[in-house]
Amino acid sequence: MIKKDLTLRSDHGWKSEEGYKIFIADRGAVRFDFPKDWIVKFKEKSVSFHDLEPPDDTGALEMSFNRLPPNDWSTFPLKKTLHQILEDDDRKITHKSKVTSANRDGMRLVWADIQYIDATEKRPATSRILVGIGGNVQVLFTFDYWIEGEEQMREVWEAMLRSLRLGLFIPDPTRGHIVNPNLN
Repeated sequence: MIKKDLTLRSDHGWKSEEGYKIFIADRGAVRFDFPKDWIVKFKEKSVSFHDLEPPDDTGALEMSFNRLPPNDWSTFPLKKTLHQILEDDDRKITHKSKVTSANRDGMRLVWADIQYIDATEKRPATSRILVGIGGNVQVLFTFDYWIEGEEQMREVWEAMLRSLRLGLFIPDPTRGHIVNPNLN
């Protein structure tokens, strides 16, 4: 992914939760809040957000997305896709949660948690994995953290979920999500 910082207009209209920043990819294809003091790392095909500089981080949220061709994606098998991702996971999994589903704001989302023993640190960790489709955008989130950080990391996950929007495609991101043709 290519990083590009934009200067927002004073009347931009973007709002985030207190203590959070907004991340927007591809002019609104993906939008969500993340903690304002987290470190952002751009990779070739994803973006990751860390509570501390890696490798000292205790939580890492990673997001990748694909634009899909125009189609009716309402029957795409999200649960089956998530189950396959979990099945292919080669970590030493000690627990898998049930799959949670949500349909809102034109999005279909499924996610699940796994607990595993980290191969390097030899300590228990959690990974949350989300697959979603909204408009013609497919998204994948993974969120890995140590078990002892569950309460704090749950707040980060829930803020991301509340703020997540897919497929908005904002003509001018510096103006924000409300485009008013009377503004020049």
